[in-house]
Amino acid sequence: HITPEKFYVEACDDGTDDVLAIDRVSTEVTLTVKKDVPPSAVTRPIYGILGTIRLVAGTYLIVITKKKKVGEIFSHAIWKATDFDILSYKKTMLHLTDIQLQDNKVFLSMLSHVLSVDGFYFSTTYDLTHTLQRLANTSPEFQEMSLLER
Repeated sequence: HITPEKFYVEACDDGTDDVLAIDRVSTEVTLTVKKDVPPSAVTRPIYGILGTIRLVAGTYLIVITKKKKVGEIFSHAIWKATDFDILSYKKTMLHLTDIQLQDNKVFLSMLSHVLSVDGFYFSTTYDLTHTLQRLANTSPEFQEMSLLER
């Protein structure tokens, strides 16, 4: 969900009431609940957050907008991110000079090119950041940790 003040990221598949709120001015990230999302928010589906990047115009949020299933590991779906959106935290570019606008445009073009290259894979249920050998040698406590905590 997008409002002029915040980005709200809601998990659609796990029944939780928690919503990730990203302040577009302070860049502060907090957890809130669904009822805090204003009805006026523009809503669109995404499949994940790739991250943030700071360019000339300010911070941008990179989200995955399309995905393709490429396989499974132990019944865990592995997805390839095939399309992205680069969302500006800033509501306007009026604070930039013409040179800064041009530089920002070039950097956005370069970023879009990098994102168009194959190779961005993810899983929401399996740890792709560790080898199978390493995962086999970890403690039960590590195995029980969420993917985010790992």
